[in-house]
Amino acid sequence: MSTKPQHYDFAKQLLASKEFFERSTRVLDEADSGFRPQEGMMTVARHVAHTAQTLDWFIEGASRREGFDLDFEKHAKALEGVTSLAAARQMLETAYANAIHFLRSRSPEDLALPLSPGPVMGGQPISDIVWAMVEHAAHHRGALTVYSRQLGKVPPMPYGG
Repeated sequence: MSTKPQHYDFAKQLLASKEFFERSTRVLDEADSGFRPQEGMMTVARHVAHTAQTLDWFIEGASRREGFDLDFEKHAKALEGVTSLAAARQMLETAYANAIHFLRSRSPEDLALPLSPGPVMGGQPISDIVWAMVEHAAHHRGALTVYSRQLGKVPPMPYGG
């Protein structure tokens, strides 16, 4: 049996998610920031920024008595000005750091407390936001690998060297 606290393992899962995201998307560069397969879809930069925003959203939702902010139109508008992949990557770096800090600064008992009632994970343990963050990041890194291929680039396998 491991002697490491349970919340360390949660942070470790997020660190792995971060590594997979970075590895999968490293073929994309600043010149690709505005690429999107067709009008109405997110650009490369917005995909990354949205992933960062959603990490923050999960931490905020787990931290507030009111639960998750469901004003998705407001969240989308907040990303309208994101046009730089480099800036979006910095947002993502900060969001992962904040999420990892959140997880490591809570006790296993804190992370076992229920999320606020509501339509998003209402009543589930706070720790369940980890799998949701990992799944959401995986969804967007997958979309970005498709974008990479449409740009004629070959994204590396996320799980190794």
